[in-house]
Amino acid sequence: MIRSKTARFLPALLAATCLLVLVAAHADAQNVPAPSDVAAPPSDAEKSSSGLASKVLTAGTGTAHPGETSRVTVRYTGWTTDGNMFDRSRSTSSFYVDEVIRGWIEGLQLMVVGEKRRFWIPEELAYRGRRSPYGMLVFDVELLAFQ
Repeated sequence: MIRSKTARFLPALLAATCLLVLVAAHADAQNVPAPSDVAAPPSDAEKSSSGLASKVLTAGTGTAHPGETSRVTVRYTGWTTDGNMFDRSRSTSSFYVDEVIRGWIEGLQLMVVGEKRRFWIPEELAYRGRRSPYGMLVFDVELLAFQ
């Protein structure tokens, strides 16, 4: 009886193991190389009084900006200043602007639909040294829509 139960579950176990290996390989293949200016904002980046630096990579098509209570849909990739990618949206992500770190709250409100912008977010506007990743974070963010 034990052998028949094991034999019955073996194909499912094998399939699950193969799936995990494929997912891990796909995740490694999805690492996005860091931009050349990831270590520090370039001299042509806009800098706010809070310390947020940003640069438009692709101009948007809209004229309206999301507010702090808007719901946005974005694509993004995040790196540490040593070039390690630590976060990425797999397709799109939707959330309310006021639900994210302070650097994103400020930065998203600068954007218009269709715009892709790079943010250099100092630690005080990111995780404030309370969790990793520590230090300045760099994000490429594309604003797809907002309500």
